[in-house]
Amino acid sequence: MFRFVFRLAAMVALSVSVIMAVIDATRSVAASALVMTPLNASWLAVSPDTRSAFESFVRDKLGPLLWDGAIAWVLNQPGFAVFAVLAFVLYMIGYRRERATGRFA
Repeated sequence: MFRFVFRLAAMVALSVSVIMAVIDATRSVAASALVMTPLNASWLAVSPDTRSAFESFVRDKLGPLLWDGAIAWVLNQPGFAVFAVLAFVLYMIGYRRERATGRFA
């Protein structure tokens, strides 16, 4: 059951990654230069209220050092890359290895 949830979340994250990559590719063609939109800019364009609420939650509950050190760095990376890595990690958590019963090595 949990593997299915992780694989479904990986599929959603991969879909978001592909959508963000297509948007960046379209902007790159239009600008005749490489355009990679940071996740922070995409998040602020979609929902600035949740972005500020997330920042205040992290700063209040987990400390400003975590925000300045790790989360701000992740938010400055290209959005498609962040979601692609997230999809890979979620897929690996939900991956089901086949057992080698009855087979020779």
